[in-house]
Amino acid sequence: MQESKKVMSRRKFTKLSAAALTSLPLWSFKDNFQHNSAKNSKEIEVHLFSKHLQFLDYEEMSAVTAQMGFDGLDLTVRPKGHVLPERVTEDLPAAVNAMTAHGLRPAMLTTNVWDSTNTINISLLETASNLGFQYYRTGWLKYPKHKKISDSQSIFGEEAKDLETLNKKLNLIGCYQNHAGNHVGAPIWDLPKILAHTDNKNIGCQYDIRHAVVEGGQSWELGLEVIRPFIKTIVIKDFIWKKQNGVWKPFNVPLGQGMVDFKKYFSILKQYQINIPISLHLEYDLGGAEHGDSEISMSKNEVFDFMKADLKYLRETWKQAK
Repeated sequence: MQESKKVMSRRKFTKLSAAALTSLPLWSFKDNFQHNSAKNSKEIEVHLFSKHLQFLDYEEMSAVTAQMGFDGLDLTVRPKGHVLPERVTEDLPAAVNAMTAHGLRPAMLTTNVWDSTNTINISLLETASNLGFQYYRTGWLKYPKHKKISDSQSIFGEEAKDLETLNKKLNLIGCYQNHAGNHVGAPIWDLPKILAHTDNKNIGCQYDIRHAVVEGGQSWELGLEVIRPFIKTIVIKDFIWKKQNGVWKPFNVPLGQGMVDFKKYFSILKQYQINIPISLHLEYDLGGAEHGDSEISMSKNEVFDFMKADLKYLRETWKQAK
């Protein structure tokens, strides 16, 4: 999608924004909790990561997501996302209007929010709350050089506590994703030390099994046990190890073709009675859609076929897990 197309899309939907704010059902935190609790234990609520549909406008994105059988969208509200943070009051209601028109529940957002005093962050969260969202992914953190990790964890813990206070006022739950690499939370063992500063109600972890297996290898089950009390949402994707230019690196693949033992993972989740909203990511080659490109080299239908296949695998494997 070219920039002009994005602008046209925003203009097309911005005129609906005012009406959207007053006409959309403003689900409360309690309503969302009851929605999740009422689901049959054999079912899962799957939201498609909208990063992979950023070549579509809000209407097309919502229509195809509903047609493929997803429950909703994990909507990117961040720089280069479907909704830009500085335009959240205009564009987020328009995106939600398109979603609800196609039966998709606005529940999950992906943001870069961490600073609870930032005015753009506050506006973003207030708007999301008014529109019925319940969960959002926070921004990532890195340990500063020349500072003890334990000292940084204390600072991050206090910042998480401040963000939780804001979330509580807005009936939102912020979720920090464990991401492989030198990010805070990559080894998973460090996150509880940070989140322990909070009440563990309106902030927690967005648990990503792909990144947990990359970092944890065969010990990922131990990491899952440690982070279990803090898990609020889940990310699903798969990978393999592959040598490139003499260096071993993780490469993303369709679900079931990689290193993640989903049957075992889902069995553990069921034992722990964890059945919370899932964000499905497709980070393997999709002609640029995997990176959130606005123009892609693969046909739309090919991209949609991969999405439907991963969704089918996810639902079937969940049902099969004991």
